[in-house]
Amino acid sequence: MVTDAALHACMASPLATGKQTVNLASKGAPGSRIRRDPPPKVKEVVVSDPEEHDRRNAVIGILAFTLALVVIILGVSSFAGWTPREYTIRIEN
Repeated sequence: MVTDAALHACMASPLATGKQTVNLASKGAPGSRIRRDPPPKVKEVVVSDPEEHDRRNAVIGILAFTLALVVIILGVSSFAGWTPREYTIRIEN
């Protein structure tokens, strides 16, 4: 069993310093002399509605799919020899 005296003998004692301790509880405690800028203001993060975000993504996906489908159809049809230039649209009043 280790006694308190043996335990204290193994521990290092703190070194003495030439400075006096400062009592922070007293009213005459010196303030910090370091001047700092105030912290920057935090910008508000605007949270969008998740349903609106989903709707927008759905519309973008549908439009992208439609555009890809039109390009594929026009590419295959022009490869087969058909072109939209074969047709003339006449508008009569």
